Amino acid sequence: MGRRIHFVVDPQGWCCMCLIIFVWLYNTIFIPKVILFPHYEEGHISAVAILCYYFCSLFCIASLLRASVADPGKLPENPKIPITEREYWELCNKCNMMRPKRSHHCSRCGHCVRRMDHHCPWINNCVGEDNHWLFLQLCFYTQILSSYTLILDFCHYYYFLPLKKENWDVFVFRHELALLRISAFMGLIILGGISGLFYTQLMGIFTDTTSIEKMSNCCEDISRPRKPWQQTFSEVFGTHWKILWFIPFRQRQPLRVPYHFANHV
Repeated sequence: MGRRIHFVVDPQGWCCMCLIIFVWLYNTIFIPKVILFPHYEEGHISAVAILCYYFCSLFCIASLLRASVADPGKLPENPKIPITEREYWELCNKCNMMRPKRSHHCSRCGHCVRRMDHHCPWINNCVGEDNHWLFLQLCFYTQILSSYTLILDFCHYYYFLPLKKENWDVFVFRHELALLRISAFMGLIILGGISGLFYTQLMGIFTDTTSIEKMSNCCEDISRPRKPWQQTFSEVFGTHWKILWFIPFRQRQPLRVPYHFANHV
């Protein structure tokens, strides 16, 4: 569950993913080349700063790639419905298939997804029950990497000592100012957009509602019990160990969600 490779054929999604990967490559290549390695060679920063940058960059691209190819929770064509849970299933009026409540039909992907939050073109995939945790990690590490990049851009001009050895025959140093301005511009745009998205995602987990449920105003049932935030986060990430919530290099183990908490979409 959640381990199958899911590939969406969508040219718009491919373009969005290529743009994100380009921004990641740009900063991963030029920031160490222009700032980190030159200042490390002259003793202005330690190797820890370089390792932390590559660490954040690795976790960011890992969560992006895994979220884009992970099965978000696509329902099989002939799902086996336990007898005790049949009353918590319903018929989709678009694909005429049985699905658990809180599932939603994605018109772009053409199938129903368990506890679907939304379809994200930036990962070219739906965000559902089985890859929501990866999407949250992507937002988290993108914010960290963007913030780290902006801090380095600022420190390079206003805090670090001037570089004594600069090879002006090398392209990156001859165009240093332009490269860093582009990096700062992309960092500000991405940080602003991702911060708002990450906030709405966290609020959705705290209130145990998806983005689709909020838009459809279907979560006003006051009789539905409210679960503790630790439980909702554990269900999303598939583990009660909080340290594992930050690691994308693992397999999610689904925690059984009691259907008496389920809502109708």
